[in-house]
Amino acid sequence: DGDFVTQSAGAQKMLPGWQQIPLQPQGKMSLWLGAVSFGPHGGCTLAQVRQRFPKAVLVGCGPGGAFDPTGALLSCDDDSLDSSKSYAVVGGDWPGTHPTAASLASIVEVVLGERPVTVAEVVAVARGHARVELSATAISNMDAARKAIMDLASGERPVYGISTGFGALATQHIDAEKRAQLQRSLIRSHTAGSGPMVEREVVRAMMLLRLQTLATGYTGVRSTTAQAYAHILNSNITPIVHEYGSLGCSGDLAPLSACALALIGEGMVMDGSGAIVAAADAIKASGGTPVALEAKEGLALVNGTDGMLGMLALAISDLTMLLKTCDIAAALTHEALLGTDKVFAADIQALRPHPGQAAAAANMRALLHESAIVAAHRGGQYTRVQDAYSMRCMPQVAGAARDTLDHARTVCSRELASAVDNPVVLRDGRVESNGNFHGAPVGYVLDFLAIAVADLASISERRTDRMLDAKRSFGLPPFLASDPGVDSGLMIAQYTQAGIVSELKRLGVPASVDSIPSSAMQEDHVSMGWAAARKLRKSVDGLARVIAIEALTACRAIDMRKPLLPAKGTGAALAEVRTAVPGPGPDRHLAPEIEAVFQLVTTGALLRAVESTIGPLH
Repeated sequence: DGDFVTQSAGAQKMLPGWQQIPLQPQGKMSLWLGAVSFGPHGGCTLAQVRQRFPKAVLVGCGPGGAFDPTGALLSCDDDSLDSSKSYAVVGGDWPGTHPTAASLASIVEVVLGERPVTVAEVVAVARGHARVELSATAISNMDAARKAIMDLASGERPVYGISTGFGALATQHIDAEKRAQLQRSLIRSHTAGSGPMVEREVVRAMMLLRLQTLATGYTGVRSTTAQAYAHILNSNITPIVHEYGSLGCSGDLAPLSACALALIGEGMVMDGSGAIVAAADAIKASGGTPVALEAKEGLALVNGTDGMLGMLALAISDLTMLLKTCDIAAALTHEALLGTDKVFAADIQALRPHPGQAAAAANMRALLHESAIVAAHRGGQYTRVQDAYSMRCMPQVAGAARDTLDHARTVCSRELASAVDNPVVLRDGRVESNGNFHGAPVGYVLDFLAIAVADLASISERRTDRMLDAKRSFGLPPFLASDPGVDSGLMIAQYTQAGIVSELKRLGVPASVDSIPSSAMQEDHVSMGWAAARKLRKSVDGLARVIAIEALTACRAIDMRKPLLPAKGTGAALAEVRTAVPGPGPDRHLAPEIEAVFQLVTTGALLRAVESTIGPLH
């Protein structure tokens, strides 16, 4: 459950011998949170596990600690636990595990209708083009709900979205012979977006999540309509969705309407080759057929938080990697500026037991372990008492960002488990209006993350500036120039950082505090969650660029500290950067070098290089 999973996030810091092992679902157990051994060689006692995980469930592991899905489930207080064995600690659904390249490659198909999708599955469909299928359970639930809709459609009682208009026009009764036209008119009129095209991965994530809600059977659409929607997704046909058009209430209306417009064979789409073509032509070429919508279906296709939720899931995946990479850049800078590692000691950090802070400090200890640079200035000739806040308080800031990300994961997991539509078809056949489409829960955490991202970038830029200032860099040349005066070194790279950070601070202003009434005051309070998601995407991109510039700068500074050598972890990062960017020398065209390190950051190459050397970071 959520409490157990939240506790497990700090297990590696709290339990000796704990190994974090995220895996794909295995039967009823959707996530193997980790493995732990008891006994004299395991470094952990059963009492410690009981204290840390009062709700833990354990399952025996096979040879070499391999997961055994047939193993008996045991509670922490079971007398049959064998202190000589290894056990897997198992928890419930948890979509926050960052998908590795290997795990993404392993997700080739996502089946909807049995359980909520995970963040990893959203990423696999959005970026990895995994196929989407509907389970037999989904088909059965949709067919049952459809029967309830058809019974209401044939009756005399007005039902919102079936026999009435929409929004402020909900009081208008629609005659039976016009109800198919009602659905088409809804989609056409609501496809009112404007501005640049939204990225393909965002549209694919949005379509997956709308399809998941359809598959629950709470929306009343025909199963054939859902299957046609899945066909478009699996054929790599991407509807053209525009930047503006959603207020984040009554669903992401204009974006989802653009997807529904393609489903009925209208509007423009991007095909698999990237060409912009007519939706009808793309569907025909894929072997599909446009859908003629029937009662309730148009409304069910557009009334959800799927756009903002899809962007939240993608951001969680990206930030999980970027937070670790931010620690790598900070450790590089720590060596470059001759910082002390004493402040990262576990006993000091434990005085303020925020789990994110403990994780960030543990990463710094691992990255700086056995650093010759750090060891060289532990002697009496170094009289500096304290490092600057941007160095000393790194775990506190990066840790707060981690805890914010953990909160966002919790909200995301709940929303991924939701069925958002209005009205909904309940299992007893009732069709009820509701307000579940309001995007406030998602909008808030999107804004929270933008604030954390801005602060992470801000502290990164301050560290970079210190490396370039000869008065504060402890022996490094001005701007790390090869020939100061003739060369400007990395002076303007910091300008670029500063410009990005300033933009991130503007993007950190919450969108969700705003609300502009719409639909003749029927929709008089809206979430602006879509806007919060759009600005967070810009923020995540900006953070990656700021981290890249700090890493680029710190690597040059460390090279200038020779013959002193970095630690294994930071040394691996330096070596990876040097595969893309040469070391110190006369001024060169700098923009391509910044871009090269940015690619190392965003592809995860920099993180992989470090983790392959010193093991997984928190």
